[in-house]
Amino acid sequence: MDNQEARTIATKALSLLDLTNLKDDCTPEQIVTLCQRAQTPFGPTAAVCIWPRFVMQARDLLVHASPIRIATVVNFPSGEMTIEDVLAETRDAVADGADDIDLVIPYRALAAGDEQAVTDMVTAVKAACGPAILKTILETGELKDKALIRRAADLSIAAGADFIKTSTGKVSLNATLEAADIMLQSIRDSRKKVGFKPAGGISSVADAGLYLRLADTIMGEDWVMPPTFRFGASGLLDDILAVLSGEDPVATASGY
Repeated sequence: MDNQEARTIATKALSLLDLTNLKDDCTPEQIVTLCQRAQTPFGPTAAVCIWPRFVMQARDLLVHASPIRIATVVNFPSGEMTIEDVLAETRDAVADGADDIDLVIPYRALAAGDEQAVTDMVTAVKAACGPAILKTILETGELKDKALIRRAADLSIAAGADFIKTSTGKVSLNATLEAADIMLQSIRDSRKKVGFKPAGGISSVADAGLYLRLADTIMGEDWVMPPTFRFGASGLLDDILAVLSGEDPVATASGY
């Protein structure tokens, strides 16, 4: 990949980035830094992705940076909360100013054969999202089986998900090109306007380029844009900025 190609990919990846801090010990001070970093000299990221407790703070910080969406997580990371508790989380987050709700599906229940648990959860949370968009996290690294990943994607889309997302970033295996391929084919075959979000472990512009090329191949070269594609990452921004600044790559592997 030459410098011009790297810059082109970096520019596109920046516009698609959900800049993330879902560390268990995240502080209000780190949210200030995150929101500042999302407003780069080369343009804004698509969103920040944060714990629900920080949504209201981020809304205040980004009030003058309207293009940057606020994403938050529910039923996270276990996927094992009750529907009632997840609905309460969702309603509170939307009331606080969340634009995107990233929901962990009950993937363990699905793996045990309970497909209805996924349908019921996604349907209910979608209804509670109001104007917010719903991304369903499949936790593909834990599902492992190709057919099960495809079923999780199909069920989520059928129940009303606006996006399907690979991972929480909290398990040992997160985004992979294999899972991305399965999920993008599910979106294509659904013929619905549904987006895709690989998340966890994508830390370099080179890696981002692989996912973008895969999406172009399956969905067509005019499909990838912020309403249909996001990267969930924390470390990727460092490498994007290095490439756009003409510096050496700084990518390091990280959980999210």
